Amino acid sequence: MAIHELSALLWRERELLDVLTFKLEEEQLLLTSGKSRWLPHGTREVEQVLGHLSQASLARTIEAAVVAEMWGLPTDATLGELAEAAPEGAWAEVLSAHLAALTRQTALIKELRDANEQYLRTAVRSTQESLADLRPATPGTYDAHGKTGESAGSRIFDKQF
Repeated sequence: MAIHELSALLWRERELLDVLTFKLEEEQLLLTSGKSRWLPHGTREVEQVLGHLSQASLARTIEAAVVAEMWGLPTDATLGELAEAAPEGAWAEVLSAHLAALTRQTALIKELRDANEQYLRTAVRSTQESLADLRPATPGTYDAHGKTGESAGSRIFDKQF
């Protein structure tokens, strides 16, 4: 039956979302520990999981359209609509459980993505500030005392001490 295949595809998608969550947490550990040299490998792994997830999502969408058509729904029916229209009580519960789990996993992935993006922005800003301090001061700029010369950029250590 198509509903059995749909349920199997939903399990596969949930497994891939778990792997994606793991890979994003790995990236976050790399970012917070300063091990940026491994970041390209982590990013590549995230992209691979996203590719598998895209294929799984497409297969699920096709199978959901078959189930929707069998149950007299439009072929673009959502998972929630399928759960509501399920002819057997057990399938309504199964589809609702899948929907709840997918929603939770998606929210967690969004939080991880946003946190990782913030860590990356902070790292880029820090790198830019460090590089700015390495450049000699440009003529015509003034420091807090009205003198030209030394850069008044950000510093890790206060040179006055």
